[in-house]
Amino acid sequence: MSDPVAPEASAGDTADTARIIDQGYRSYDGPRTGLPGSVRSVVRYSVRHTLGLGRPARHKILPWLAVVIALVPAVVFVGLAVVLNVDMIEDEILPDYHEYYGFITTALFFYCGIVVPDILVSDRRNGMLSLYLSTPLERWSYLSSKALSVALTLAVLTIGPVLFLLVAYTIEGSGPDGLVEWLKILVRIIASGAAISAAFTAASLAAASLTDRRAFASVGVILLLWGSQFITAALVEVAELSEQIYAFDLGGIADEFKNRIYGIEGLDPLGDPDLSEEGEFLPGASRGLLSTRFVVAANLAWVALGTSVVWWRYRRLALSR
Repeated sequence: MSDPVAPEASAGDTADTARIIDQGYRSYDGPRTGLPGSVRSVVRYSVRHTLGLGRPARHKILPWLAVVIALVPAVVFVGLAVVLNVDMIEDEILPDYHEYYGFITTALFFYCGIVVPDILVSDRRNGMLSLYLSTPLERWSYLSSKALSVALTLAVLTIGPVLFLLVAYTIEGSGPDGLVEWLKILVRIIASGAAISAAFTAASLAAASLTDRRAFASVGVILLLWGSQFITAALVEVAELSEQIYAFDLGGIADEFKNRIYGIEGLDPLGDPDLSEEGEFLPGASRGLLSTRFVVAANLAWVALGTSVVWWRYRRLALSR
């Protein structure tokens, strides 16, 4: 049964004489996009929210600062390649594509620690989570939408700068020789960026799911990223424990996975007198000794662990649905 609606105003009514005769509700007769439409809406809104789009200027500073930190070195390198007019990679003047990720690490840690936690924490604090779950979204689809939005924004950092290098070097003449080699590099850039984004997304959202305070979530992410790096390096390189402990270093094991995608097994500076001096502390020196199968399994374990923590946390939340 249809609900009553307000009658249409007569032609003689004006803004000064118009008045509401009745109140009621009209049933929605627009397009119904169902679950896919809800997922798209959440992803689109979350990406805009994370990047500060459509929000006051203060919300744009931190995310775009991370983008600038990741992209500026690439712009500088391309400028040097044009000015010096030499093959910057072949002559080893500038880093190769797989080596550029070292310049992205700071921006990636900064973005995951400061920006990403807000994508979950804010919905729980302002009541939007219950509103989301009143739509066709279930908890799993809501979390999947949030994870996809984080992964897409992280791809701006992990894929964008290196892809810019590839295109710019190709135009300048320092790019890969031939279409096949060019496509190989392109696939490796996308695969490496996606792998790093997946691990960091799962870990960042897991930390953000455990607290309703964004500051605490940020501290948790920062401790996880930087703390795991220094602790595992000390245990392996100083205490001389098994290099498999590097599986607990999220950033390091993701970086090693990237190396394997590029076909680089890594070096062991501790065993090469040309690369290190006896007793010198070299963080991550032994990751190259790990098997590719172990490196892949460790990265998948990080993704599975982060996903499990988030799902466990949201299964326990007391909501209206």
